[in-house]
Amino acid sequence: MLNLSTLDIPKAADVLAEVLREQILDGQLGEGSTLPSERALAEQSGLSRATVREALLILELDGLVLTRTGRKGGTEVVRPRSEQVQRSIRTFIRGQGVRFESVLQAREAIEPQSARLAALHHTPEDWARLSQCHQAIQDHIDDVPSFLQANLDWHVSLVQASHNELLIAFTQAIAQVVYKATDLRGFNSPEIRQAVVQAHQKVMDAVGQRDADAAWRRMGRHVGAYQQAVEQRNKDSRLPLVSSPPAAS
Repeated sequence: MLNLSTLDIPKAADVLAEVLREQILDGQLGEGSTLPSERALAEQSGLSRATVREALLILELDGLVLTRTGRKGGTEVVRPRSEQVQRSIRTFIRGQGVRFESVLQAREAIEPQSARLAALHHTPEDWARLSQCHQAIQDHIDDVPSFLQANLDWHVSLVQASHNELLIAFTQAIAQVVYKATDLRGFNSPEIRQAVVQAHQKVMDAVGQRDADAAWRRMGRHVGAYQQAVEQRNKDSRLPLVSSPPAAS
């Protein structure tokens, strides 16, 4: 008697998609390249057109190709976009029921390092955008919805100034999660909004002086204070952290 376990045989479409994916990622098929037609791919691979179509759909969902219909249609190799990463992260957070506490912990790990990199690498354009966001926060300090949007824009702009593509994509994904969970009473008082403005100014002073260590410390204190406030509020109210986050950050 043979001792065999169940064999997991991949689908033909998955195999073809993986072959094409590797050629795209390795640069054999560069951006803007047009893949052969479904008929030609079927003939070359020995697979059915339905299987080829399924493989191309997998690659399109991966953001590696774009298929257009019509007389001038075809399948073109494209570069993955950060929006796909953001969508995947948000889907993962909701689908897995990731607790808001975990989102804040990830943010606390990312934003101080982003501030450090922003201090080292920001450009005049980055600084202008960051300053504009900071001014918007001050201009809308008495308008809570506008204040929260300006606050979100400031945090994202700071991370963009780091010029680290992965940090930017991840921050843009979780920033929306934080923003949507920020309209509760008790965390949007005038005093807290003013404290946010002051904390941002201290971070900006360090970034403007290209003092990476100070930028890291100040941003760490800022986002750390927000997380501690969330934890304390939920401890006091005995509510699950994921269902009751605060507003200003």
